[in-house]
Order: sequence, then C-alpha cells, then structure tokens
Amino acid sequence: MPIEASAAWDHLLERARARATDEMPLASRGTLTRLTGLVLEAAGLRMPVGAQCLVRQGTRKPVLAEVVGFSGEKAFLMPAGDIHGLSSGASVTPANAYVPPLRLARDAGGDPPAGAGVLRLPLGDGLLGRVVDAQGEPLDHAGALQNVTARSLRREPINAMERAPVREPLDTGVRAINALLTVGRGQRLGLFAGSGVGKSVLLGMMARYTAADVIVVGLIGERGREVKEFVEDILGQQDRSRAVVVAAPADAPPLLRMQGASYATAVAEYFRDQGKHVLLLMDSLTRYAMAQREIALAIGEAPATKGYPPSCFAKLPALVERSGNGLNGMGSITAFYTVLSEGDDQQDPIADASRAILDGHIVLSRALAEGGHFPAIDIEQSASRVMVNVVPAQHFELARDFRATWSRYQKSSDLVQVGAYVGGSDPQLDEAIRLQPAMQAFLQQGMRTAASLNDSVAGMAAALGRD
Repeated sequence: MPIEASAAWDHLLERARARATDEMPLASRGTLTRLTGLVLEAAGLRMPVGAQCLVRQGTRKPVLAEVVGFSGEKAFLMPAGDIHGLSSGASVTPANAYVPPLRLARDAGGDPPAGAGVLRLPLGDGLLGRVVDAQGEPLDHAGALQNVTARSLRREPINAMERAPVREPLDTGVRAINALLTVGRGQRLGLFAGSGVGKSVLLGMMARYTAADVIVVGLIGERGREVKEFVEDILGQQDRSRAVVVAAPADAPPLLRMQGASYATAVAEYFRDQGKHVLLLMDSLTRYAMAQREIALAIGEAPATKGYPPSCFAKLPALVERSGNGLNGMGSITAFYTVLSEGDDQQDPIADASRAILDGHIVLSRALAEGGHFPAIDIEQSASRVMVNVVPAQHFELARDFRATWSRYQKSSDLVQVGAYVGGSDPQLDEAIRLQPAMQAFLQQGMRTAASLNDSVAGMAAALGRD
C-alpha cells in the first residue's frame, strides 16, 4: 500500500512538472466592428469556426459568443447572451483554455488540455436527476454539479459497420405503438404533428413507461413553462432520479438552442458509452433546424427551400446519426424526435427531410384529436422501419391485418355515415364495420395508463376477434 501511494504521488508530480514547463501561447485580441441583427463582426481575431469568445465592454459582464463564420479578416460571431449595451470597439478575446485539475490517480478522467476557445461542458453521473441549461448550468436550485468532468462535445462518428443492428423490441407502454409500430432498441423515431395535437403528452407517456436505464430529455425551443411541467408532472419523483433534462427554451439565443440539442445528445452518448440503455427525447427537431436557419441567414447564407438554407438539411443527419446502438452492441440510444409540421403540412421541408433520415415516423392527426381520440396516432400514415426485424412473424401478420381492416373502413367511412352503403355488398367492408368499435377502443389509451408489449399484442388480436 505505501508503495502504491508513493507511485501515485510521483505520477502526480510528474504531470505537474510537465504542465508547468508547457509553453504558454500569446493571447490574441480582436475588436468589435459591427453589429447587425444577431451577428457580431470582429476584426483582428483569428479563431476557427466553433471557437468560444468573450466580448468585453467596460465594466459590464462579458458576453459569450461563438465563431460561426468568417469573410477575409472579419469573423462572424453569434452571441449566447444579452448584447444590449455593446458598442463598436469592444474587446473580443478567446475564452480561456480549460485546464483539468490534477488528481491523485493515473486515470485523471476527462479530455486532455486543449487550446483557448474550445467548448467543454460537464458530463458524468452527477447529471442524473438534474435540470441544466445549454451551458451545463443547473436550473433546479439544487447546488453545483458534482461528479462531472468537462468534456468536449466534438467526437468522431461511429463506423456504421461497428454498430449492432436493431434486433430487440422495446416496450414503450403505448398500446398503438407496441402493437402496430413496434419500436426496436436503438431506433430513431419521429413524432410528426402540428401544434396542439398531443406531441408532448405522448412524449411524456413514453418517458414514464419505456424501459430504459437513463432518460435524457432535450427541450429545445419550446415554451419555458413546459420545462417545469415536464419535470414535475410528467417525469415525477420516481423517474427523475434516472433522468437528465437539458432545457434551451424559445427565448434562448439560436446558438444556445442548437447547443442544447448537441449537449443532450452528448449526455446520451456518455451514458451509452457506459454500457447503459438510454432513452433520448428531443422536443423538437424543428426548433433545432429553425435555430440553424436564423444563424445561417444572419451570416449571409442564401435561402433555399421555404427560407431554409442548405446547411439546415446538412445539420439534421449529423445530429440524428449520433444516436442509435453503440459499438458492438455495448449500450444504446433509442431516440424520439418531435417534428412540428407547420400548418399540418406533412410535406414541410424539415418534416420531409426528417422522415427520410429517421427509422420510422409516428404521425398525429388533428382530425382524430378534435374527435377526442387520444393518442391521436394516424396508423395509416405512420410506420416503423425496423418492426419486421424485431417482432415474430405472427405479430407482424396480425398488425398488417389490423391496418388493412382499419384502412378499409376509413376509405368508406363517408358512405357508411350517410347511410349510402348497403350491407352485404362487400363482405370485407361488412367485417370492418363490425370490428370498428373494438378497434377504435383498442387504439385509445389514457395518459396515466400503461400497456405492456404482450398485453398490446393480445389486445390487438382481441380487437380483430382472434382470441
């Protein structure tokens, strides 16, 4: 024991001497020359895109900003705080380099020291049960974060050939999803709907009932009041101990909204690397794209589809592809992204792009919601691309028959409701009319009621009269 302690002290002193002999680079400084809308222009600052800077003006608190582009000798900065009171000539300096504290251990943890301006946010088990903002600052008044280390959000993407395929079903607790849109562990799903149709409620149901070791919730660009409601009403005290909530509400600058989505994904990646099964809930992916649109248009990028610049469509897959199964099946991230369809338009550019890169989509219908049908899942427009790989053949055939019967009734519902259909004309439609009440009751579920995967399959068979 004394020998091991002596070796640890020697290692600590060795690292301290090496750090003391490191050359200190000269500090650079730029000057604020222009402020247009949300964009700051600085001259004399040579920093790479993504670097963090501090804008200082007199005695006021420095404003954090990030380099988002450059043109010649000018750097474009996007602020992450209040810019009221700034004027031309303000000093712009790179954020101080992070220096990890020396610890009496060989595995000191965290990333090695890096240069000035590199963004590092807290990651670790100490985030469990906490509510933080996009900068990693606690919002729950529960004191400073403990048992965390500052780490860079930048990481190399996982080789697609080293990921385990999606083969294991995941119980979400929602009857319609379990039976007809079965989710696989490590799948990325989108919840598509307009405003006020029940996306957040459905997301809360899956947060409560889905079997996962850790729940990571990213509230990006949504109403500020939803943060407290989600934590207290939806998660509750029981699930909060295994959950991490990252909040970047609608009044946050666009830079922080984008950073909040990346931070929530990084937190999920951290726990996945520990071998845990993570449930990532992000509300919403559309607000993330809108934040990127604000930044891109502000620095002069030309708009393309409905005002969205091309960079928006490049950012979406870069974020989504970070979730999924880990290396060789060690840990997983099952992700649910809400996608806002503006004006209930399913061909909205962000909705269309998201549908193409996700492993399935659940569409919520306003017509069903207006009729009191909750959850308002339109099973005809919804699909799970991995269902055929995670359920038995009997379950898949049963779900296909349910869809066919339901669709047959929906296509002829107008004739049936006005009394224009004569019974006996179509035996298959007669059967669909007979089964319709049981099928409709099966698809509806209270928000405080959970349905297991086996119970959901049994209920689907009963609704079709195949007990």
